[in-house]
Amino acid sequence: MDNNDILIRLRYAMEIKNKEMAEIFKLGGVDVTVPQVIKILTKTDENEDENNEQIKCNNNMLDSFLNGFIIFKRGEQEPKPGQSDTSERSIKNSANMNNLLLKKVKIALSLTTEDMLDLFKIAGITVSKGELGALLRKEGHKNYKECGDKYARNFLKGLAVKYRG
Repeated sequence: MDNNDILIRLRYAMEIKNKEMAEIFKLGGVDVTVPQVIKILTKTDENEDENNEQIKCNNNMLDSFLNGFIIFKRGEQEPKPGQSDTSERSIKNSANMNNLLLKKVKIALSLTTEDMLDLFKIAGITVSKGELGALLRKEGHKNYKECGDKYARNFLKGLAVKYRG
């Protein structure tokens, strides 16, 4: 699942309008206009090699969107005394964006572990607490597990069923 597909599915699940998408990108530190949002959300045909209308969403753009989504849903966080204003980038060059998606949507929507397990159950797959914990761990931890497309797709499907009815 590519980053554009993640944005399309998240936008559908949470019923986010194009103007709100541009605002969320801006909150995450990326200036995107509404026409550019539309081009990002354009699905590509599998038969077409290159769609000139679509803007590819890279890992940094998706990370910025997810950071903006947290701010959009929960508000700006005040820096603690002694803490620097700049936050470190949470992705590495080879980071798995599916794991990042689970973590940041969990934060943005204030989901508990039980809520996330329910979302997976709604989508039709069973995930244990241990598996979910491994998916939410920091990359490099001994129990870290890379989140496959199946988990990410079903998580977004569960969100859509829960929030759209």
